Amino acid sequence: MPLPNPVERKKLHDRKIHCEGFKRADGLYDIEARLVDLRTFDCSYDEVHRGGLIKAGEPVHDIYLRVTLDLKFVIQEVYAASDATPFNVCPKATSAMKELVGLRIGPGWVREAKQRIGTDISCTHLMDLLRPLATTAYQTMYAEIEEKAQNKPNRGKPPIIGTCLAMAADGEVVMKRWPQFYEPKNSNETKETKELSESNEPS
Repeated sequence: MPLPNPVERKKLHDRKIHCEGFKRADGLYDIEARLVDLRTFDCSYDEVHRGGLIKAGEPVHDIYLRVTLDLKFVIQEVYAASDATPFNVCPKATSAMKELVGLRIGPGWVREAKQRIGTDISCTHLMDLLRPLATTAYQTMYAEIEEKAQNKPNRGKPPIIGTCLAMAADGEVVMKRWPQFYEPKNSNETKETKELSESNEPS
């Protein structure tokens, strides 16, 4: 178990988000995400919908989202579905996800998605799927994007550089994979920092 053993506890909620990426025969990519919420106890949200009771172990939410992308991460098609919801009105929010068509997945795209799809017509949990869907898209399409970039005489800087510890511009991974974009720390700055640190050490 990767986490330390917990204190005695009782499980109340289970959320699963499952994402998949597919290369289509027409050259586009389908990225699909599913969210399922389960409770370990009976609950009620609507006295009419679903008989007025969602029993323990039954999904409170079971929703799907599929976006179709080109290699520029521009959304070509969107489909959303809700198999299980706490309220009868919830499935109507799936149609609002069509507003994502034409949007490019990239920096700030979730903010723009929320501007296109107001909270009064959206589903919180469908919107929750946007971030994991985006990272799944990158993982799915990375191999083809990188292959095309390597074949260019003057490729641009990979956007993944600088996004995490492993991809730090001055790190070992970047130095080995993309030496032309490796940015070592300023040697003088490093020396000055070391000297300042040593001068502050107790004698």
